[in-house]
Amino acid sequence: MKLIYSFCAITFFLFTTVINAQKHDKWNGKQCAVVLTYDDALNVHLDHVIPCLDSGNLKGTFYLQGESPVIKNRMNEWRLASENGHELGNHSLTHPCTGQLKGREWVSDEKDLSKYSVYRAVNEILITNTLLQAIDGKQERTFAYPCGDAFIDTVNYYESLQNEFVGARGVKSGMQHINEVDLKDIQCYMMNGQTGAEMIDLVKQATKTHTLLVFLFHGVGGEHSLNVSLEAHQELIQYLAKQQKKIWVAPLAEVAAFIKKEQDNI
Repeated sequence: MKLIYSFCAITFFLFTTVINAQKHDKWNGKQCAVVLTYDDALNVHLDHVIPCLDSGNLKGTFYLQGESPVIKNRMNEWRLASENGHELGNHSLTHPCTGQLKGREWVSDEKDLSKYSVYRAVNEILITNTLLQAIDGKQERTFAYPCGDAFIDTVNYYESLQNEFVGARGVKSGMQHINEVDLKDIQCYMMNGQTGAEMIDLVKQATKTHTLLVFLFHGVGGEHSLNVSLEAHQELIQYLAKQQKKIWVAPLAEVAAFIKKEQDNI
């Protein structure tokens, strides 16, 4: 009798575990979540990307660095993008990166994160938040680590900023289920030269595995050394637009808020 009881208990446990896992694999009622992020406040984002996204009724996240002249010269266009549902994310004030790493000879002394104090790094990000709020009037947004660098010496400067953001995107590659996502370092796939078919294959993989897929774009049709063609990007957007019944495409701030709520309930 005890053996039967134990078997039933184990079966019930396994059944409820599977049910709960399936429940938390649902992304806002859809099979997966896809987030389109664009770094560095480029002209091509305003000229080509946003019109392309809007044509498919899709919304993206644009990580702006406060000192960019593309913000100063085209502020009204960024404001309009926010009003149309796109997220203006924080990519710091000056885009400081650690210059001591191999291949980082291009980092100037003025923008070498390893020569920053934690106070300076945090303060510049807070200043950028103030600038972004002046543009879009919003307080809830996400952060993207410039170059993926989070540490100054042994200190993770984002630890002092967690209450200022709903999440932070890193640069490590990966697709994750809701319970696996670290909102302090959200994984992504950086695009550079991929074809439309290759990017669509990533979406199909996320759909099959019920995971989060975050794209990281820089140049789209030029203006940056990390670049995908306009044609490849458009092919991806057209595919996503046709799959919205089963794929949730939303800005990262919205997806991160959803993940936090779901993780709190797990």
